[in-house]
Amino acid sequence: MKTYIVGNWKLNFTVGEASIYLHKLLKALPSYRDIQVAVAPPLTALQPLSLQVDRHKLKLCAQNAFYRDYGAYTGEVSFNQLRGLIDYSLVGHSERRYIFHEDDKTVAKKVAAAIRNHITPILCIGETESERAFGETADVIRDQLIGGLSEVADDNIHKVIIAYEPVWAISSAKSAKLATPDEVAEVVRLIRATLADTYGAKATADIPVLFGGSVSPSNAGGYLTVPGVDGLLVGNASLILNEFIDIINIAKRVRS
Repeated sequence: MKTYIVGNWKLNFTVGEASIYLHKLLKALPSYRDIQVAVAPPLTALQPLSLQVDRHKLKLCAQNAFYRDYGAYTGEVSFNQLRGLIDYSLVGHSERRYIFHEDDKTVAKKVAAAIRNHITPILCIGETESERAFGETADVIRDQLIGGLSEVADDNIHKVIIAYEPVWAISSAKSAKLATPDEVAEVVRLIRATLADTYGAKATADIPVLFGGSVSPSNAGGYLTVPGVDGLLVGNASLILNEFIDIINIAKRVRS
């Protein structure tokens, strides 16, 4: 199984800035067989970057898309319209859930739409600080995981990636703090057990599980050595070229 390093640029970079960053990243990035690097630029940059990217070195990822393929939905962009531009898409990121009020039913429709359009969904799940404080982590993780996958047929379950992003550990959160490797390991075991119980151990054994939450060069190695973690979803550090490259290099060293 590959190690995935996915950079989420969120609402940052103009098209020109994104192009310059990508040029520098591609120049510094070797072509790895066992490390899959992807970046999720703003929507405006996806089309021009798709013409610039070397897909042997790096894949493009959307941050979000709508679950209908076409129709009277002013302002939306569908997974169908993104076919050919991207290989992956984030779905259900905590900022979509808590700022834009996307519920599990909406997330499930987006996961299904991504698969329908031959795009790999990266289903993001994670608990808030208050949910963790009240001992609700396991319930939240199970609900978001099973709910988000509820429209995926059993024979398509291998086409998803799961990303565990505890909301309390995301650096943009007011009270953000680092998750320890032990805390991550506990939730990743729960994710894998829930997948196995729901879809079968054999069908879900190779589903990649990523971790995201204030990932930086200083902690990436620790998270990548957590059993069951197959990669990282990187936020702020992915905006800083040297830090993102350092994280990719750390992933390579851990693999070796």
